[in-house]
Amino acid sequence: VIYSNNTNPTAMASSTDKAAGRVLLPTNINPSRYDIKLTPDLTAFTFTGVTTIELTTGNDVSTSSIILHAKELCFASASYTTIKKGSDPAAAEAEQELHEAEEISTNVKATTVSFGFANPIPPNATLVLTIHYSGFLNNQMAGFYRSSYTDIHGTKKIMASTQFESLDARRAFPCIDEPARKAVFGVTLIVPKELDAFSNMPELSHKTLEGGRKKELKFLDTPIMSTYLLAFVVGEFDYVQAQTSHGVLVRVYTPPGKSEAGVFALHCATKSLDAYDDFFGIPYPLPKLDMVAIPEFAAGAMENWGLVTYREVDLLIDPTKASSNQKQRVCTVVTHELAHQWFGNLVTMAWWDDLWLNEGFASWAENWAADHLYPQWSMWDQFTTGHLSAAMRLDALKSSHPIQVPIHHAEEVEEVFDAISYCKGGSVVKMIRAVLGMKAFQKGLGNYMKKFAYGNTETFDLWKAWEDSSGLPVQEMMASWTEQMGFPLVTVTDETWENDKVTLTLEQEWFLSDGSPLSDEDKEKKWCIPILTCTEEGTQQDMIFMREKTATVTVPLSKGGWVKLNAGQDVPMRVKVTSTMIDRLSVGIESKTLLPADRAALLSDAYALVKAGKMQPEGLIKLLSSYKNEDSYIVWESISAVLGGLDAVMSDDPVMSKNFSALAKKIVLGLLGQVGWEAKSDDGHLDVLLRGMMIGLLSTFCYDDASVAAEALKRFHAFQADHSDMKSLPSDMRSSVFKIVLKNGGAKEYQDVKAYFDQASDNAERKHVLASLGHTPDPKLKTATLEWAISGEIKLQDFFYPMGAVRSSSNEGRSIAWDFMQKNFNPIKAMIGNANASLMDAVIVSCAGGFCSDEKANEIDAFFKANPVPRSSRKIQQTLENMRSNAKFLALLQNSDLKSDEFWSTV
Repeated sequence: VIYSNNTNPTAMASSTDKAAGRVLLPTNINPSRYDIKLTPDLTAFTFTGVTTIELTTGNDVSTSSIILHAKELCFASASYTTIKKGSDPAAAEAEQELHEAEEISTNVKATTVSFGFANPIPPNATLVLTIHYSGFLNNQMAGFYRSSYTDIHGTKKIMASTQFESLDARRAFPCIDEPARKAVFGVTLIVPKELDAFSNMPELSHKTLEGGRKKELKFLDTPIMSTYLLAFVVGEFDYVQAQTSHGVLVRVYTPPGKSEAGVFALHCATKSLDAYDDFFGIPYPLPKLDMVAIPEFAAGAMENWGLVTYREVDLLIDPTKASSNQKQRVCTVVTHELAHQWFGNLVTMAWWDDLWLNEGFASWAENWAADHLYPQWSMWDQFTTGHLSAAMRLDALKSSHPIQVPIHHAEEVEEVFDAISYCKGGSVVKMIRAVLGMKAFQKGLGNYMKKFAYGNTETFDLWKAWEDSSGLPVQEMMASWTEQMGFPLVTVTDETWENDKVTLTLEQEWFLSDGSPLSDEDKEKKWCIPILTCTEEGTQQDMIFMREKTATVTVPLSKGGWVKLNAGQDVPMRVKVTSTMIDRLSVGIESKTLLPADRAALLSDAYALVKAGKMQPEGLIKLLSSYKNEDSYIVWESISAVLGGLDAVMSDDPVMSKNFSALAKKIVLGLLGQVGWEAKSDDGHLDVLLRGMMIGLLSTFCYDDASVAAEALKRFHAFQADHSDMKSLPSDMRSSVFKIVLKNGGAKEYQDVKAYFDQASDNAERKHVLASLGHTPDPKLKTATLEWAISGEIKLQDFFYPMGAVRSSSNEGRSIAWDFMQKNFNPIKAMIGNANASLMDAVIVSCAGGFCSDEKANEIDAFFKANPVPRSSRKIQQTLENMRSNAKFLALLQNSDLKSDEFWSTV
């Protein structure tokens, strides 16, 4: 899909033209209730359905047909009766004449079905439309679909579950599949008597059917909600359950025999549900919350109201093996999905162009709740090196998009489930909280929830709620952040240092990752920027708003002190400081009076500025070496990203690569000396994450160091002898140790690592193999890894991981992966079929990403022009722009002192 109406990055969407051009079903026929009865056949992979829809018609109905959304459904019949207003529906239905559809026609492209009747549809009436149909339990992880799993006896079994967001409720039942067309849902499932089945609401009745082989489960009516939030699951499950302090029953459903793996997620869910109750001032509105691990799942999780579905690795934790990384991931996925129970489910965006209202807020809230549960994890510091960095990487491209992106055809939304909607959205929410203060922020949210409960909203409704709670002009402040793409670079253009203060002159401009020149129009882009500052005394209370191109700020100082702009990284922007500021800040870096998020930011800003040609590369390398005593995981996330970014580019130049690799090796071995391989008794969560990261860096820069290779091999052999030996090879370092062993080994080591895929007890463990196997140095084994990826032995949800491992293993691996994708593009495309577009996006990044030349970018561009993938067009453009930006970066480095051996001898 090409966003032809989104080519002008400075275009602002006014509320009057926002809805122009949207493709929607007619609004003069509205559903108020669906009763859906489904009978899945887990052997034939089909289902039969009867859906009864209560519809109200407007006074402007002038048609004899009813149009609904439907996809991959086969219709047998449709008929309606009319209910007189005020009469009992059941009695009225019996009295009324039955109108049979004379014609049923489907439009495959529009994914609609039209039921044509002999007479015009009556205006101002309530209709009861009954539709008989059948459908397919597909294997595309969308709609009502099937997954395979192995039971406790080793037998392969099939289960069925749903994934309706964004546009796949229509694959399970005919409906008006638009977020603003909310209704009440009554669900009935007829399933084999030995299976479990559940939906959004608790069971209403449970009846064994004649013959005793099947049962009919009826569920209580849902609250009024959007179609994409309906869900049902059929299969075999164990569960663990607990009650929240506020009385909600929470269950975590697991594969049979693995209920203990649900305990950690259950704890996160019960605690965060209570925390959200208190935060929003509105109790969780459903009587229960179920969370289910699904064996095959395209995304990470889905927030279906009262029945949240998850990829297994994002819900289940093996209490003996789980890494700290995995625990944090499970916690934040759970807290993200539960934030949606309010933000998205109770109050829903009116249309997909405000998707960020769902995902941006949940991305902020996942960190708020995780920080509430585990303050020692430093989630807000991690946010700056995680969410904020991801947002700025993507949003510095010209192929980015505004947070509020025009969506005309609903299918276009698939392309904006990305770091802009999630990470930039979350970063903007974090900035608003910093500006308003928690009290006004929370009060505004509570009022917004109460006012719009069970309804739909647009972005300005949230701005208005915060304006009312804070008295600040939130709409005016925020338009520049959500309605135009990109973010600012704030440059310090002048400075006056005095004994007790410093006065800084600031200038803002649009920041682009490759530093390409701005047009006159682009030069006029402005943001309303809150200028937050800190010194060694802490964060300054006074804040100014930079609304124009330039501003002046005065900051009180202690004698000879430093000042840091964008304190706490609350604003998505880059900052270019002066050499005097850097000299003073280096004191804060070394003494660590500058907080971790701010220490990390100085480095990530410097890297981005060098890449954009706005800072000398030599300055970055010297700044990097000043972090030699750094021991904070947060700061090392930034160091690691910079080392990885420089390595990816310099690997294309043998001279620079040799010198840079030697420096990187020295830096990483220095960290090894501080952290060590062995866990310590006083390790905290962040210490464990740092050790895991350090061993990851060893696998990139120090795998050929004799002592590193020997230690990795020793630990690998101990693990081979006993897979439960968590001391020798904890999960946090498993992928990295596999990589070191593979890089120093041959066919035997390759087979040893691969064998663990079949021996591993869960998907989290299998992922260690998928993420590492491509790092074998043998080109034939790299190709074998890629062939294995598309053999059908690896689940579709995971099949791109080995491709990414091959591509990221070396320059040779990069070429092998790209050649493989070209030769096997049709089979890969057929495997993905109509599954979520994110799978093809992942394949493209895994196989075609990482090159650093315009020639390669042109070759990849030509390939996708000849083999178009419309649903991934934005991802392809972003991948190509990144590649060209890296080519420019490489040329810039080659024209600097980094090309000479002499320079490297001084750092």
